[in-house]
Amino acid sequence: MLITNDFEVDHPLDRVWTFFKDIPQVAKCLPGTELDEEIGEDHYAGGVVIGLGPVKLSFDGNAKILERNEDAHTIKVDAAGAEKKGRGQAAMLVDAELAATAGGTKVGVAMDLQLSGAAAQYGRGLVSDVTAVLLDDFATNAGARLDAIAAGRSPDEVGQLASSSSSGFAIGLRAVRMALARVFRRFFLPYSPEAV
Repeated sequence: MLITNDFEVDHPLDRVWTFFKDIPQVAKCLPGTELDEEIGEDHYAGGVVIGLGPVKLSFDGNAKILERNEDAHTIKVDAAGAEKKGRGQAAMLVDAELAATAGGTKVGVAMDLQLSGAAAQYGRGLVSDVTAVLLDDFATNAGARLDAIAAGRSPDEVGQLASSSSSGFAIGLRAVRMALARVFRRFFLPYSPEAV
């Protein structure tokens, strides 16, 4: 399943590109994710914890940079992991593209996510909504870390401003809101006076 997101940060392209080349630093922007072991060149091991209501999935895995284009400011990362209790596996191919804008830098992220086992049973719509929530949190955290770097502080001082994965209820609630909004648009907006 392909999930995309774009966001803009108020920092110059060179600063954002330098930040994005540090994969463990970028991983800290995604709530519940930690890449804390370098196992080869541009290859890291770590884990991801995703909470959804009473269910918490913990994955051990690794991430490897497949391609990095300095001129085009694009990066491709392959990540894969297995749920610690044997409830499934996840594989994700992430493409990020940076482009200068008048006010800073636009970051485009495309994630091709594949789930198997119990993790896949939550349904495509719910998984898509949860991932969209996590990408929104990622954008918030990346902006905060870049602000810290620009101010001469360590980005680790900031922590995670948006950390919804630590609360399965919070992420589930946000995902349900997205699903309800989608249903509302599908069934009610076509019949509104403006659409007639």
